[in-house]
Amino acid sequence: MSFWKRLLGGRDEASTGPAKPVREEVHKGFRIAATPYLEGGQYQVAGVVSKEVDGALKEHRFVRADRCGSIEEAAELALMKGRQMIDQQGERVFG
Repeated sequence: MSFWKRLLGGRDEASTGPAKPVREEVHKGFRIAATPYLEGGQYQVAGVVSKEVDGALKEHRFVRADRCGSIEEAAELALMKGRQMIDQQGERVFG
């Protein structure tokens, strides 16, 4: 990646695609997939909350400002944030 892209916050080609789930769990009928990605030498906390509603798969993707030194720590934090969103919002998370 070029100097200017890094300076202006661009991501390199290896990290621009959708992140693959590192860990997944089911919480209250919702599936949470932790999808942290490498950004600036640390792992950005990100994930997907999904559930089948009336025969259609609904998804809510989220990225938090939190960054962690290890992918495992970022995945655990993403799962925790997903559980918190489900507990607070339920299906309104898709709204």
